[in-house]
Amino acid sequence: MSQSAPAVAIRHLTKTYRRGGQVVPVLEDISFDIAAGDFVALMGPSGSGKSTLLNLIAGIDRPDSGELRVADVDIMQLDEAGLADWRARNVGFIFQFYNLMPVLTAMENVELPLLLTGLAARDRRERVEVALGMVGLSDRMTHYPSELSGGQQQRVAIARAIITDPTILVADEPTGDLDRASADDILALMDRLNGELGKTIIMVTHDPHAAQRARRTRHLEKGLLTD
Repeated sequence: MSQSAPAVAIRHLTKTYRRGGQVVPVLEDISFDIAAGDFVALMGPSGSGKSTLLNLIAGIDRPDSGELRVADVDIMQLDEAGLADWRARNVGFIFQFYNLMPVLTAMENVELPLLLTGLAARDRRERVEVALGMVGLSDRMTHYPSELSGGQQQRVAIARAIITDPTILVADEPTGDLDRASADDILALMDRLNGELGKTIIMVTHDPHAAQRARRTRHLEKGLLTD
């Protein structure tokens, strides 16, 4: 990525879905940039298009039209195999409900993205230990998700998200299933990842308290940027 290029560049992005014979617009003519190292909160009511926009940026879904460059790559031009490879190398995912494998330990859950990299087992273990140490769970590596609190499970999910050193972190309601104290811990951790490690973070949230942790907030209303 060139030094001056934004982490995310969006131009005239549109997205619609079909429900039966009806075409439902979800995003209309969205244009904005996210600078490398920024922490952006996407806010808006349910159905405003926040999660759809996040999924487009992350390469989970494809827009109907417009331009979308992430890490200086036009991801709209990638085929499915190329997009999957790009996503594995460039995007770390943090979900509301953690998406951990219940039959795997914390260490094994964090290690999962590394299994696609060809790293030796010893190198994978070292990286996992560093990532779990960063999120304060060095003493919980052999615990299963059912043995962890919600906040601890989300910390495991964040360790998994950063294990491949991705270009961007995308978080969809990362505190939506947590009590306030646990949510504050997770937000403080995300703030550290942004401030100390320079991670570019894009977070969808309904919570104004969570959005205050971001450097910038963008509002969506019925598929349109309103700010």
